[in-house]
Amino acid sequence: MKRPIRVLVAKVGLDGHDRGAKVIATALRDAGMEVIYTGLRQTPEMVVQAALQEDVDAIGVSILSGAHLTVFPKIMELMKQHDMNDVLLTGGGIIPDDDMMQLNQQGVGKLFAPGTSTQQIAEYIREWVQTHRNF
Repeated sequence: MKRPIRVLVAKVGLDGHDRGAKVIATALRDAGMEVIYTGLRQTPEMVVQAALQEDVDAIGVSILSGAHLTVFPKIMELMKQHDMNDVLLTGGGIIPDDDMMQLNQQGVGKLFAPGTSTQQIAEYIREWVQTHRNF
């Protein structure tokens, strides 16, 4: 029997608004995924270490603080240092379209704006993991 998809949901930096992250975590769990929620005020290093320890298939970062152009590249860099090439880095929050495209070009997966259906997010993660990991 194959194990469920494992997703780490993280809030990075000083952003203290985690309602959206909790809604996503619950929706992914309801979609049959195993979800690890790191809580507030995580550093990129803490997120990557938790992802390594939990052997996750995907990392989802919720960001509303405007620091997305700093946070996502730092997490990507740390993931590369740990050879986490088959782990999806995705996320969402208040991220302008141009910044989303820039982050996608740097290797970050699809990013989701507020109001995106949780079903769409779960399906994206499921499809990515089935394509890029040995499931």
